[in-house]
Amino acid sequence: MPKRETIEAFVAMVEAGRFDTAMERFYAEDASMQENQDAPRQGLATLIEGERRTMARSRKITARCVRPFLIEGDTVVIRWHFDFDLMEGRKIVLDEITHQRWRGEKMQEEKFFYDPRQMGR
Repeated sequence: MPKRETIEAFVAMVEAGRFDTAMERFYAEDASMQENQDAPRQGLATLIEGERRTMARSRKITARCVRPFLIEGDTVVIRWHFDFDLMEGRKIVLDEITHQRWRGEKMQEEKFFYDPRQMGR
């Protein structure tokens, strides 16, 4: 079960735009991440690589945790609001819920729930 201080530190790092660093610090080596009903991506190196690709496609990404976040045992639920200013000139506003399962102080699984229409698909 993660400590509240751990989740606060995770949120602060994401809100500071240090997305890949947050993953290095808080995700387990065998972590998985899933977007809606897509197949999960596996392994920390794969997750960080994907995050860095997203960051490289963006001039700026702003993240804000819509509080409160919820902690119940090993489960954490956070509502995020993201603003993406993409290199191609397009802007995306993403409102999502993330459902996380932690193993101690490391995130083991993360699944994002959002309306894909927000991504302009």
